[in-house]
Amino acid sequence: MKDTASQLFHFYDRHPISREIILAKLRVSRGDLDNLRPEDLFAHDQDHYGGLGATDELARQARIGPGTMVADFCAGLGGTVRYLAHKYGADVTGVEFTPVRAAGAQELTRLVGLQRSARIIEGNVMDAPLPDASFDVVVSQESFCHVPDVKKTLAEARRILKPGGRLAFTDWVANQPLASADAQLMWEGMAIQPLRSISDYRELVEGVGLNVLSVTDLTEEWRPILRERLAMYQRLREEARQSGTPSGHDEFHESYVRFVDLIQKRQLGGVRIVASK
Repeated sequence: MKDTASQLFHFYDRHPISREIILAKLRVSRGDLDNLRPEDLFAHDQDHYGGLGATDELARQARIGPGTMVADFCAGLGGTVRYLAHKYGADVTGVEFTPVRAAGAQELTRLVGLQRSARIIEGNVMDAPLPDASFDVVVSQESFCHVPDVKKTLAEARRILKPGGRLAFTDWVANQPLASADAQLMWEGMAIQPLRSISDYRELVEGVGLNVLSVTDLTEEWRPILRERLAMYQRLREEARQSGTPSGHDEFHESYVRFVDLIQKRQLGGVRIVASK
């Protein structure tokens, strides 16, 4: 079995949403990349369930506004980082483990001129390269499922939060234990670590010394979203094939089809947790 770093690099190097695919779609729709605005990216760079509406809900519950210092753990291509900076006037730093995603996020941010308020740094959220008590909010969206030690990551979130600061995140959960074959498929296709129940997740958050403010089961909300997202990935896969850009590896496609099936059966689901320091 590959180690986590190798598996994540393998997954994201072939992910169906990439810097190359985003830029190719923008060239087709606009003709060039001159004078790009942040809004031009929002239809393409929001790699999380529920799109901008889901981020707006996190922002509301985390009380993000002008000047709020925000850290985004597992920032990916930086869609959330740029959106929070542009729409809410926050000062946002994303931490992204995979070099290809971090570099892509940095380029996209530069192209829309948000470097002063939105930045993405390469780093490991289990040992975040950020100072103690320096952020008002930590957010993350469907990413801790890739992290080997979520408890350590949550402890890092607590460490960098100012007193009274908030953690607001969404993630996968197992409403029923996964069969070993499904767990292996999720690992091979999407680098998914062993999943926990909602109650186990709450205990984990409380265990690092954070005060849980709300826990929301997102399973029903995610069911139609994931059906639509699978259809989107299948379109992107075909578009990428036609344009000659990476179209995503077969293991990803197979595991995502099964993931959506498990969501429809409510065996897997999602959770949004908001907590304070």
